Amino acid sequence: MDDRLIVALDVPNVVQGLALADRLGDAVDFYKIGLGMLTGGGFALANELKGERGKRVFLDLKLFDIGATIEAAVRGLAQYDLDFLTVHGDPQVVRAAAEGRRGAGLKILAVTVLTSLDRADLDANLIRPGDIHDITLERAARALAAGADGVIASPQEAAMIRALPEAAGKLIVTPGVRPEDAATGDQKRIATPAQAIGDGADHIVVGRPVWQAADPAAAARAIIASLPRR
Repeated sequence: MDDRLIVALDVPNVVQGLALADRLGDAVDFYKIGLGMLTGGGFALANELKGERGKRVFLDLKLFDIGATIEAAVRGLAQYDLDFLTVHGDPQVVRAAAEGRRGAGLKILAVTVLTSLDRADLDANLIRPGDIHDITLERAARALAAGADGVIASPQEAAMIRALPEAAGKLIVTPGVRPEDAATGDQKRIATPAQAIGDGADHIVVGRPVWQAADPAAAARAIIASLPRR
C-alpha cells in the first residue's frame, strides 16, 4: 500500500466510517479523521482503524488555545498512539504541542493558511496585507522553527515550502488535492495528486473524490497510480 494517499473520512459517524473503510479495504493505508467526526465517534473510529486494522491515522483537530491547554490536550491525545495531529501554526501553539507529545511518536503538523481561504478571506479576518503564498511560506517557516514535525499547506505552496532551510527532513501534507476530473468543491487553492507530490508533498489528503465515487477502492487506486514513483 502507498501511504502517500490519506483518505479523509468526512462522513457523519463511526458506523459510516467503518463501512467506508471496509469498502476501501487494502487500497488505503492512511486515514484522516476530522473535527466533524468527533461527536459521531471519531476517537472510537481512530482506535479501531489503528489498533484493530493496522492503519495509520491522522487526527485533524487544528487545535488552538493557550499554551497550557494545548500541552495538556496533546499529552492526552498522544496516549492513543496515532500518527499525525494538527494544530494551528502559531509558534506558541506549536511549541506547546511539541512539549505535550514529548516522548511519543505522534507527529505535530502545523496549519499554515487553510486551503479554503483566499486573499479576500484573509482581509475579512484582519490578516495583514500581502500575497497569500508569501504569508503561507512565512507561517510555515516559523512553525517549523518552533518545533513542528511538518506543515499542512495547499499544493500551490508545497514547492516553496520544500525549498525552505527549515523544511529539511520535515513533512508537507497537502489537502485541496483533486484528480483532474473531480469537482473543486469548497477548495480554492488546489492541484492534482501528481502535481502535489511532484512539488514536494509527502502526503496528499483526498476526501470526496474517493468516498463519493461509485467504487471508492478503484478511485483510491487510480489516484495512487497517478503519483510519481518514489
